[in-house]
Amino acid sequence: MIETRPVMRAFLKKRELVKQHIDSYNDFIENRLQEIVNDTAKIETDVGYEVLLGKISVTNAEVIEADGSKNLVTPNEARLRNLSYFSPVYLDMTPVKDGRKGITDTAKIGMIPTMLKSKICNLYGLTDAELIRHGEDPLDSGGYFIVNGSERALVTIEDLAPNKIMLERNEKYTKITEVAKVFSKRSGFRALVTVERDKDGMIGVSFPSVPGNIPLIILMRALGLETDQEIVSTISEDPEILQPILENLEEYLDIKTPEAAIEIIGKKVAAGQIRDYRLKRAEQVIDRYLLPHIGVEPEDRIRKAHYLGRMVIRVIELALGRREPDDKDHYANKRLRLAGDLMEDLFRVSFYNLTRDIKYQLERSVVRGKEPSIQTAVRADVLTERIRHALATGNWVGGRAGVSQLLDRTNYISVVSHLRRVISPLSRSQPHFEARDLHPTQFGKICPSETPEGPNCGLVKNLALSAEFSTGSDDHHIESLMYELGVEPIKKEGAI
Repeated sequence: MIETRPVMRAFLKKRELVKQHIDSYNDFIENRLQEIVNDTAKIETDVGYEVLLGKISVTNAEVIEADGSKNLVTPNEARLRNLSYFSPVYLDMTPVKDGRKGITDTAKIGMIPTMLKSKICNLYGLTDAELIRHGEDPLDSGGYFIVNGSERALVTIEDLAPNKIMLERNEKYTKITEVAKVFSKRSGFRALVTVERDKDGMIGVSFPSVPGNIPLIILMRALGLETDQEIVSTISEDPEILQPILENLEEYLDIKTPEAAIEIIGKKVAAGQIRDYRLKRAEQVIDRYLLPHIGVEPEDRIRKAHYLGRMVIRVIELALGRREPDDKDHYANKRLRLAGDLMEDLFRVSFYNLTRDIKYQLERSVVRGKEPSIQTAVRADVLTERIRHALATGNWVGGRAGVSQLLDRTNYISVVSHLRRVISPLSRSQPHFEARDLHPTQFGKICPSETPEGPNCGLVKNLALSAEFSTGSDDHHIESLMYELGVEPIKKEGAI
């Protein structure tokens, strides 16, 4: 028998037990905060005054005393004094009035929770002797937060992989038979896009903000494919796949132009409105809610048509028996959302609320005849309290509950176990037999034995000791690297 202990010991020395949370949180602080600010870019008002948003920075955890003085605080002091272990966040803001830029001002926009042992924690880089002097256990792993003196852990959430086509066959429904789904995700917004084929062979597409579904041919026309040949070549030239497409084309022969197709979509999304508004709203819905991960600009529509073509091919291949439905429980189709991802979702919504409040404060000061000021317009409590409330109650954005939990301090093992817990968002009251089963692809990733009994069985899991995390990369960065290395797109007409 091979001796595994030295190997495991060496692995755990390199990958600490809760390092995944700390790494994810550090990435959130160093990169994702700035991305969220860049997505907003500027705050526009209705009084000819704009605020350009610049660099965001986070300093080490501190506490504001009763006399207004600021002091660095240690986690043990926060526990004993029932304080929140939070770090201040500063943002560079440049006022623009009547097209003229003012002086850039750095404003404190709020406080965010500081993860213990992260790069902005006051314990970061301390030796064991220094940790003991600060009242900390040198063996304490960190990876949790302190809110109002209570230790709170963010549990990892298991989710289906975004931006990946998943096939399923609906046998329980009478009309729709084969379905291709994709959870299209772009900067915090998630849209479920489905391509459905019914028993008559008609193919429809459904996505947010559109009641019911839109026939494939109408949507393809609206995306800019004017001729039947363009639609056929975008999807496939395989005769077997071509036949159902031609049947769909025959059904909508009278829809010849993109304008006519957009008119039909407009009647669905803005029924009873004037024609100009219907057309504008239809284009807005297509750009914003249909496959947002591909792009949200009008020039991205052709790429969306190609992607829909790929989904249609898979649906028809499933109907022809060339493919099997995808296994949702296969771990290649899952993604784990760590502390950094969860904090990103929360900060994005909180920051959006803050920008709306800044806009309101600036407009109000102008209406009252005062000179607008960034320092007075920024109310830091708006951001801080929203984040503090979510972390203290566990009620997260998107309607999720129990994301933040009181850290189990029964003993050292229970702490580590809690920080390595993985929770599935599926309902506890439903059977979900397949989701609760141990899947072969979980080998080496999920512990086969550590799961509760009762309703949570198989839905609350724990990471195996050998689990190692890989992180995603930006698609556009990979694409540009491939082109730099000399990879050329396929020249065949209609192919991606």
